[in-house]
Amino acid sequence: MQISIADNYYKKRFHFFKWNRESSITKKVTLALLMACVTGILAQIVIPLPWTPVPVTGQTFAVLMAGVVLGRYWGALSMVIYIAFGLVGVPWFAGMTGGYDIIFGATAGYLIGFILSPLFLGHLTDRYIKARSFKPMLGLMLIANFAIIYIPGLIGLGAFLYFVKGSVPSIWTLLVMGLIPFVIGDLIKIAGASGLTKVITPKEPYANEVDAN
Repeated sequence: MQISIADNYYKKRFHFFKWNRESSITKKVTLALLMACVTGILAQIVIPLPWTPVPVTGQTFAVLMAGVVLGRYWGALSMVIYIAFGLVGVPWFAGMTGGYDIIFGATAGYLIGFILSPLFLGHLTDRYIKARSFKPMLGLMLIANFAIIYIPGLIGLGAFLYFVKGSVPSIWTLLVMGLIPFVIGDLIKIAGASGLTKVITPKEPYANEVDAN
């Protein structure tokens, strides 16, 4: 009985990813919109920090999963939708905020990383079957989070502080305000996203992707 339940689950997850990758553009856009909504919901998990304009939020969990679930281009599109809708006023940025002012804010650079991260993770997840296991995905998500998201994020934060204070902030200041306070929370989200990836992704090729072992 347990074997049949497991086999049924494995078939369902394979068919979902196969259908997802081969479905129509309309369905893919709909899925991207749904992922954008999930990102907006998780963005409302906010812990403000008194010494930095960058809050702790839950949205990076959705960002990390977007490429895994939807693939690189549609995962990235989901983040483009999230950002674009937020810019025109949909209040689903952190703390139920929205509007174009975020372009000039402290977190603008992180949003660029939100688009780049699914491109990176989606490509590797689809192409390499071994990447769908916990340890490889953990390593990839560490890169996606702390390099692909944080590097443009810290650059944007530095530019914001320069225009606000009129001086270039030190590297230490940027790390204290834009990276160090978030490390523990990010590690928890990365571990959770890596574990979820292991559970939900097929361990065989789907759609037209090729296992490049």
